[in-house]
Amino acid sequence: MKVKHFIPVNEPLLNGNEKKYLCQCIDTGWISSEGPFVREFEQKMSETVDRKYGIAVSNGTAALEIAVQALGIGEGDEVIMPTFTIISCAMAVTKAGGVPVLIDSDLCTWNMKVDEIEARITDRTKAIMIVHLYGLPVEADKVIALAHKYHLKVIEDAAEMHGQTYRGIPCGSFGDISTFSFYPNKHVTTGEGGMVVTDDEELAERCRMLRNLCFRKDVRYVHDELSGNYRFTNLQAAVGLAQLERLNEFVERKRAMGRYYTEHLQGEEGLILPVEETEYARNIYWVYGLVLDQTIAVDNRVVLKLLAEEGIGARTFFWCMHEQPVYGSMSFGGSYHNGEYLARKGFYIPSGLALTQAQMEEVVAKVKKVMHTIRNGSR
Repeated sequence: MKVKHFIPVNEPLLNGNEKKYLCQCIDTGWISSEGPFVREFEQKMSETVDRKYGIAVSNGTAALEIAVQALGIGEGDEVIMPTFTIISCAMAVTKAGGVPVLIDSDLCTWNMKVDEIEARITDRTKAIMIVHLYGLPVEADKVIALAHKYHLKVIEDAAEMHGQTYRGIPCGSFGDISTFSFYPNKHVTTGEGGMVVTDDEELAERCRMLRNLCFRKDVRYVHDELSGNYRFTNLQAAVGLAQLERLNEFVERKRAMGRYYTEHLQGEEGLILPVEETEYARNIYWVYGLVLDQTIAVDNRVVLKLLAEEGIGARTFFWCMHEQPVYGSMSFGGSYHNGEYLARKGFYIPSGLALTQAQMEEVVAKVKKVMHTIRNGSR
């Protein structure tokens, strides 16, 4: 069946000051990483999350790699993290020579089960990586307490948490170093881009060096160590500033979308809806995720295929680190049944900031139609 139109899984909202600021970049000629918007965006983003220093970089993956390298994590060092996450988290550790130590997921919040962390700590553990997923944060205070107890570093991946708080404290303000992504599906986008934030002046300076090929301070084209070119352009920063001006509006818009989807999908047989609120946070619905319950025999790929035929974009959840083919030679140990379930049964529906009311109504109708088809064994 040929679909006449298609609702994408994400479309950013770019109707603020983005064009105005981009024109300023072009009119002044400042389009590179040396432009003034970069410093302004770093300052305002770090202030938004109560951090002293912000270092803008080329993407969220680069931010994680720089954070790991800046903390001195190297050969054989263990970093505890969730198995259910994007590969950027594990890749940042393994590229540095470190070893990911994996934790299973909580089926309610989809975040890692923090109560399982302490049992995985060894004398080789150097850090814990907090990864807030999909709209709700990790129980950060429990992780921070463990880090203090065992003298560990904390890396906080807040890529999906622009505007979210944990017990009233901004996500991105926990631990030694935190990272953000500004990919187009984030609450604040710069097209591509990321940022490292910290309160440690020495760490911040080291991140700036790692961002820019590790030039020596005294002689520009002399290098004592290798890094990469992870610079962030003035054009990207211009877009980011315009987006950041509307962050509170965007968070409320996302929450309104979440309320609408929950109200109209509540009670749909076979679907588990995202948690609206915990004792420590309200969901900001970075995306609106759904999980097939155990009465549904098919996996998320079947649902995505049927939704695509109806003109609805959707995307599966992350695939677990312990099941990644690229890490097939590594022995992670442990049991990760919850993460495996979420990876096979979880998916998210259109949730972008540009989504209209009419589009949400259509998405709901098509999700219900697809679920009816699956329940009745038509596919």
